[in-house]
Amino acid sequence: MSALFPIKQAVHETAAELDRLGNRRLLRTLAYVDGRWTAGPEGRDFTVDDPATGLTIARVAKLGAGDTRAAIDAATTAFAGWSKAPAAERAARLDAWHRLIVANREDLAVLMTLEQGKPLAEARGEIDYAASFVAFYATEANRSFSEPMESHLPGAEVAVERIPLGVAGIVTPWNFPAAMLTRKAAAALAAGCTVVAHPSAWTPLSALALAALADEAGLPAGVFNVVTGEASEIVGTMVDDRRVRVFSFTGSTEIGTMLAGRCAGTMKTVIMELGGHAPLVIFDDADIERAVGIAMAAKFATSGQDCLAANRILVQRGIYEAFTAAFAEKVSALRTGNGFDDVDIGPLMHEGAVDKAARHVDDAVARGARLLVGGARHEAGPLFYQPTLLADVPADALIMTEETFAPVAALAPFDTEAEAIGRANDTDYGLVAYLVTADPARIERMSAALDFGMVAVNRVKITGAPVPFGGVRMSGLGREGSRHGLEAFTTLKYRCLEQA
Repeated sequence: MSALFPIKQAVHETAAELDRLGNRRLLRTLAYVDGRWTAGPEGRDFTVDDPATGLTIARVAKLGAGDTRAAIDAATTAFAGWSKAPAAERAARLDAWHRLIVANREDLAVLMTLEQGKPLAEARGEIDYAASFVAFYATEANRSFSEPMESHLPGAEVAVERIPLGVAGIVTPWNFPAAMLTRKAAAALAAGCTVVAHPSAWTPLSALALAALADEAGLPAGVFNVVTGEASEIVGTMVDDRRVRVFSFTGSTEIGTMLAGRCAGTMKTVIMELGGHAPLVIFDDADIERAVGIAMAAKFATSGQDCLAANRILVQRGIYEAFTAAFAEKVSALRTGNGFDDVDIGPLMHEGAVDKAARHVDDAVARGARLLVGGARHEAGPLFYQPTLLADVPADALIMTEETFAPVAALAPFDTEAEAIGRANDTDYGLVAYLVTADPARIERMSAALDFGMVAVNRVKITGAPVPFGGVRMSGLGREGSRHGLEAFTTLKYRCLEQA
């Protein structure tokens, strides 16, 4: 049955935004298991609140361990048929899902802004990004999974093929609630796996809307399941169940390392996309205006709540003061408020994020940093923090050693290329690094020396469906997106046949 949020429960601010929805069937409050919408045991639920207003916008079914096992049951049963289905059939279902996502772009963006708070323009961009993964993997599903191999044994034929691992457990974060789901799920489905997905309890509405569209696209019952509720019950059941053969998680390094350890008990394949703490290194041969534009985009997208955000901005001393002044002017002009208004910065997701931003700013100032812009909570509401710029931030400040999910930029000068490399690599993380320089030789040297899974040179936007997204060290394991992201949900099978 369909579960629609009763509009009469919303007060005027939220109700006005819900009126933007053209397709009310996308607003689901029940979990999606085995092709059915389910409330779980005893009708338990939890609230989903608009971080901009604090208003409750929906009450969503709160499932537990038993419901998760039921979803794994359904996915296990469905795997037999889905894994053996012709590749063209899987591709057709993904293609239909993609077309429905595109057709419902605006409604999906509205739901995302309501539950996550990001500016509506950014939400639209994320829906486009999410759709691109489904389109990409619809095409990849049709490609050959076999590998040519010459026999090393007389009288024998040998063959190597990639086969789907089985049931895939997927856990997605609140900062990109649509794109992280499709990046994982579309790859798994294209490979022939079935999926049990758990979205963040802060942002389940995007995942449930995507499930409604997947159902409409004709994905068979049990192939794609979305289990909502508390992570402690649901995710723990996933990682401990032997039938879940591959586990893909996006979230904090602390939680990811714990879950990877638990997955070892059942020898699961593990895909981990964890923390960032990216450096942005700007040399004094850079055009200052261009460098400022790159820094703005790299730091303040998604209100700073992005594992790709430039957390440490290192500027060569020759242009440091000029860059700082120009950057401060741009940061001061950022507009903060409700994502449905014409703003650049929305609310943070929860109180802990606001507290961490304040703690990082206070610590940096106490250690001698200059506070140039912002530095306090924003009057727009309790979950808003002012766009903030700190200069001369010492290397031992918290913001230089911990990932900051907030609109707070930290600047520090450097003198030599060797110093820049040392400071940039001085972290346990290794997701992405940004480099701005006009010197081709330096680009080659720095790209090789920066110890990160991805390096962006003279630009910010580098991600996309064909890109193998991922990092090294404590930033995770494996890659998402690209052909490699599909192969992560497969294993190799070798056959050796005596010739007749």
